[in-house]
Amino acid sequence: MSATGGGSRPGRLGVGVVGAGRVGAVLGSALRATGHAVVGASGISEASRDRIEALLPGVPVLEVPDVVERSELALLAVPDDVLPGLVRGLADVGAWQPGQIVVHTSGRYGAGVLDPARAAGAIPLAIHPAMTFTGTSLDLSRLEGTTFAVTAPAPVLPIGQALVVEVGGEPVVVAEESRGLYHAALAHGANHLVVLVAQAAHALEAAGIEQPGRVLAPLLSAALDGATRAADAGSGGGPGAIAALTGPVSRGDVGTVAEHLAALRALAATSDATTSCRRTRR
Repeated sequence: MSATGGGSRPGRLGVGVVGAGRVGAVLGSALRATGHAVVGASGISEASRDRIEALLPGVPVLEVPDVVERSELALLAVPDDVLPGLVRGLADVGAWQPGQIVVHTSGRYGAGVLDPARAAGAIPLAIHPAMTFTGTSLDLSRLEGTTFAVTAPAPVLPIGQALVVEVGGEPVVVAEESRGLYHAALAHGANHLVVLVAQAAHALEAAGIEQPGRVLAPLLSAALDGATRAADAGSGGGPGAIAALTGPVSRGDVGTVAEHLAALRALAATSDATTSCRRTRR
């Protein structure tokens, strides 16, 4: 393996992307834009191969062991449940190489899941972007300023931080034992937000609003901004967070809140009746 990975700048690496899903293809493209050479990518599905063609043009599509063999930096962007078996399986066939940087993008795991690669002399890094991905070039600009959780043994932690900075991200060190809670917090916030927006949109549609998303966007954007500012101020879930609440709840308009609850109960009852009718017809 070359120390420059074929690039013209010092420290450039040959990057192999294992799993050209929404995250892997985008991060591979971002690293390529900084001067690293993407030497191979694996992709089984048609969608993955399309992403390789769109975001990593000219990069050969290879089997996973071949990608790892060519790589100075192996980027593992595979589902959480797949990761441990993949790392162990590659260790069993002697794929990992001394001095090779191995990065996974799972939020669930820290660097410990890479122990089989570390035992072979590889450098283990866990780097997780706190962002949702579309798997298109639109994501590249969104990486700027995105927080990345970095977990690694102390001696190699600066390598992970430097990689994050290279693609425009903001590295935040997360302890190995805290990765589960970190990832749960992100999933809790993002997924509950999606459900809440869907419920609010459903209620607006029932009220005759044809474009509920357009109505909700400025209101929810302002509310989200206020809530995240309160979180950064250190209020967390305490009394300070209550200051971010708006509308009748913050004003103490008990009658209005009661009316809201009645309206939502009626909507839920109507929705349940509609669902029941549809099931009966089937």
